[in-house]
Amino acid sequence: MLIAEVSKTYDISADTLRYYERVGLIPTVNRRANGIRDYDESDLSWVEFIKCMRAAGIQVEALIEYVALYQQGDETNEARKEILVEQRAQLVKRMEDMTATLKRLDYKIDNYDRIMRGDIGESKCGAESSD
Repeated sequence: MLIAEVSKTYDISADTLRYYERVGLIPTVNRRANGIRDYDESDLSWVEFIKCMRAAGIQVEALIEYVALYQQGDETNEARKEILVEQRAQLVKRMEDMTATLKRLDYKIDNYDRIMRGDIGESKCGAESSD
């Protein structure tokens, strides 16, 4: 599959795909005789994996290390697992922080709904109190 097709299929710019390859986020993509990248199923699996991990906020550096270890073979399984466990813990923490922020926003929105309905006066809650 050519880079334009991969770009369209995965909604990732061609420049981003080239960057991913250049920094080692995806292994080197095979090229046709004329030098044009030709993504195979393995390459597409990497693109999908990296897109998923980046969407979750996984650090680029951790993913580069993970891919480099993967390319070294099965003897790096434990190290790769450690990277994933660490990144998972960071993701769980971010989710907890986001959940707390969401609750805070819900409270503030509900408070404004009460003010606009006249259930409470604005002076009782303060325009931007820390709640």
